[in-house]
Amino acid sequence: MENTREMTRNQTQKIAVFAVYDVLTYVSMGHEVDIEDIISGLAERPYEECDNYLKKVVLESIKHINEIIPVYNTNMKKWTFDRLNRVEQAILLVAYAQFHYVEKDIDKRIVIDVAIKHAKTYCDPLKDYKFVNAILDKVLIRAE
Repeated sequence: MENTREMTRNQTQKIAVFAVYDVLTYVSMGHEVDIEDIISGLAERPYEECDNYLKKVVLESIKHINEIIPVYNTNMKKWTFDRLNRVEQAILLVAYAQFHYVEKDIDKRIVIDVAIKHAKTYCDPLKDYKFVNAILDKVLIRAE
């Protein structure tokens, strides 16, 4: 059965985090990654029918990963990106990509609020969201 129902922005953001998480997991296991298949499977529809925002934010997160991680590492005290759990990594990569590469006019408070929501849902709800909030506040800065 074809799924032609439009996805909400909340759904696409959640799937984007899951997709980036899956990519990070496959890479850490040394497996080949098929991003289109991951997105299609999570969205439960053919890749061509997937939301353009979803595709763009996932692809930009992965495409720029080697530029994004050093930014986080520079802004973390006594911590490094690779020491974060994979869910936190996915949340931070998606937030950074959304702000810097996908929606260049979005207010950073919106991006941070969404990332906090994901951290409260998928990470330790009592502490991880505070870290996500603090680090995103440092790195989601527009160049003047």
